[in-house]
Amino acid sequence: MKPEIKAKDSMGNGTVMESSTSIEIKLDDLSGGEVVELLEEHLADMYATSPAESVHALDLDGLKSPEITFFSAWKDNQLLGCVAIKELDAQHAELKSMRTSQFARKSGVASQLLQHVIDTATVRQYQTISLETGSEDYFKPARNLYEKFGFGYCEPFADYVLDPHSQFMSIELR
Repeated sequence: MKPEIKAKDSMGNGTVMESSTSIEIKLDDLSGGEVVELLEEHLADMYATSPAESVHALDLDGLKSPEITFFSAWKDNQLLGCVAIKELDAQHAELKSMRTSQFARKSGVASQLLQHVIDTATVRQYQTISLETGSEDYFKPARNLYEKFGFGYCEPFADYVLDPHSQFMSIELR
């Protein structure tokens, strides 16, 4: 059985789903050591997998920008993963910094984080969510997840340019 989310909406209000295996997805101010460590691991993996000029993951300061909302997922005070949503304009958001901790991989946490971003974007009335991910095999599980949720491949968006190490995806929201 997949755990249920005990989530916070885009304004930080609780929308609790009771379950003994609940996951809490909450707004995060990026001040906790566990979150910082997970983000450092994320950046290290991006630089180990892709050429530096093709790494578009944001560092801690970048994630603290006012147009970015950062979420972390927890169970019993243990960090499971994180994700951010960046407002590009009033109708378009970008998925950023999607990461699941090593021990939480293949447990459904990434799906729940992605659904939370889609729900948040819907509440905010964005029409499109776009993302950039790597083209290497390392990123295939992520691309499969995005495809499962209805993301399709697209041209570069915002300030991105064509790059053989990048894949661009988007989904139109209803």
